[in-house]
Amino acid sequence: MSVAVGVAQFAPAADTARNVAEIGELAAVAAERGARVVVFPEYSSYFIDPFDASLRDHAEPVDGPFTAALRDIAAAEGVTIVAGLLEAGDGDRVRNTVVAVDETGVVASYRKLHLYDAFGQRESDWVEPGEIAEPPVFAVDGLRFGIMTCYDLRFPEVTRLLADAGVEAVLVAAEWVRGPLKEHHWRTLLHARAIENTVFVAASDHP
Repeated sequence: MSVAVGVAQFAPAADTARNVAEIGELAAVAAERGARVVVFPEYSSYFIDPFDASLRDHAEPVDGPFTAALRDIAAAEGVTIVAGLLEAGDGDRVRNTVVAVDETGVVASYRKLHLYDAFGQRESDWVEPGEIAEPPVFAVDGLRFGIMTCYDLRFPEVTRLLADAGVEAVLVAAEWVRGPLKEHHWRTLLHARAIENTVFVAASDHP
């Protein structure tokens, strides 16, 4: 059994329509090359650096227009799309969510557990942490996939939870903050999570 996975990296902007258009173009290229699953970065729907109050204005529900657009792209290209969604929260903060979307709609979703409060960054000022009620797992052509987000890669328990749920591949949507040795950390952690859980790992980052 084999399933081709495409990793599509782009730089999400503070323009959701533009981001959707870029996702559509990249998904078409990946599908043409045989991909059945395409992984996009964290915050694919909307991203601004540094964070500001516009996050709340551009946050959407999981079943909102962004995922509807992903569903249309998935249906057109015959793929499942994994991408970061800026999800509306219950209060003043938003949620950092990753969704898996096929032609039927959202088949799995994951809210980032461990927020990036390091090296002067305070993601938790703007984003509320998630919880895992049940592992975010979906299947394509008989292969089971799990999804997770960026900084959660540093906490091995998250990947282990997916492995215990029987996934054979873990897909990571990320916006890995640059810094001294950070690229080394990124590669090392991806390899470690794959080796210690005996799973495949594919990850998409902002370029």
